[in-house]
Amino acid sequence: MPFETEPLFREDAYLRDCEATIVSVNDRGGIILDRTVFYATSGGQPGDTGMVLLGGMSIPIAAAVYGEGKAEIVHVPPMPASLPAAGMAVRAELDWDRRHRHMRMHTALHLLCALIPFPVTGGSIGAEESRLDFDISDAGAVDKDELTERLSGLVAADHPVTSRWISDAELADNPGLVRTMSVKPPSGTGRIRLVAIGEDGSVDLQPCGGTHVRSTGEIGAVAVVKIEKKGRQNRRIRLAFAR
Repeated sequence: MPFETEPLFREDAYLRDCEATIVSVNDRGGIILDRTVFYATSGGQPGDTGMVLLGGMSIPIAAAVYGEGKAEIVHVPPMPASLPAAGMAVRAELDWDRRHRHMRMHTALHLLCALIPFPVTGGSIGAEESRLDFDISDAGAVDKDELTERLSGLVAADHPVTSRWISDAELADNPGLVRTMSVKPPSGTGRIRLVAIGEDGSVDLQPCGGTHVRSTGEIGAVAVVKIEKKGRQNRRIRLAFAR
């Protein structure tokens, strides 16, 4: 049975490092810790990068991914190296600038989702540019400049961003909370994490396991840089940090 890594980022996305113990090192050199601040790749958000530090050794981490059963989080070095042994105490340390940009972008995508009343068919988060795909039949239903202006208004309003937990049954009773067609929130654990933007989710409310900033003002200036047609009904909307 796989070990379950404690995901500290889920309760506090602003933790930049933590003390941890190595549970195991897998046959590909991936390091599994008992607890971590590293977000593992999922839901369109890339896994974190950074370092695992112990004594005088610094092990760069090129990716964080889920292992067996999406319970353990594997910290992946860029290449085979001299690796520590199970039981060693370490400090896991994020590349904070990259993580924070992902947090800002992820929250901005929630705002974009709130502005476009169509199902989401896919998405991807980057440190410079991100995208969401929508099931939109009318090509004229979205306008790049108008969307940028409305996004800027939501960012400037500095709405609070909070999270809370609901049960699987509560989500089943409220299927409209799920906006994504291709990715469903994980169920079966007994609880689902909701991310709310605005008081009581007045701006946006949906299941999400990603990392977010504390308020929309922290996102900074963003702009819709491109709207692409991807199939008969699919429209891809790209966001980037304004320079």
